[in-house]
Amino acid sequence: MALPNIDPLRSQADRLRGARDATVRQVTETKRSIRDLEDEGELLALVQGVLRTLIDKEVSAGVEVVEKLMTEGLQAVFHDQKLSVESQVNILRGKVSVDLLTVHERPDGTVIRGVTNDAFGGAVATVQSVLLRIIVMKRRGLRPLLLLDESLPAFDGNYVQNMGEFLQLICERLEIDILLVTHNPALVDAANRAYRIVRTKSGAKFERLR
Repeated sequence: MALPNIDPLRSQADRLRGARDATVRQVTETKRSIRDLEDEGELLALVQGVLRTLIDKEVSAGVEVVEKLMTEGLQAVFHDQKLSVESQVNILRGKVSVDLLTVHERPDGTVIRGVTNDAFGGAVATVQSVLLRIIVMKRRGLRPLLLLDESLPAFDGNYVQNMGEFLQLICERLEIDILLVTHNPALVDAANRAYRIVRTKSGAKFERLR
């Protein structure tokens, strides 16, 4: 009796073994890829943590400088009021945001905190606006020249002289120049150099006052 031909079975078995070996190799490669991805994820998490720490430190340091300078400015100008600036640092969707709040401690102990434009007068907002522009200018290495075209209109007469003296102090300490256009004599008196515009037949010219 003739034996059945088993060559087709052998061929099929060989194909199955080949498919099995390929599957095993694929599983091994997949496991290796998963381990690599897990290691990469851990590394990315560590890097993200380091970057967040560095950003937090930089933001905190920058915020402290802003708080100090703006508080000093407010106290120098509004000498009869206890004003200061504090910040609230928040992280929203991975982005850092900073809110600056003005703090007013009244003689009776009451403390008011709020956004300047909403809770305080225009003069306080003006001082903070000028100081923020100076801070941005210095931190970004911009040309040390600040232009203020009638930017101080909201000041009470009791504080105008203080503001002029504070601007003079800022110029000396931070080595910047401020070109201020104003009709206020108290601000003119605080300037190192002062000019006025004089009308002439041909138009106008600058006349140096000192």
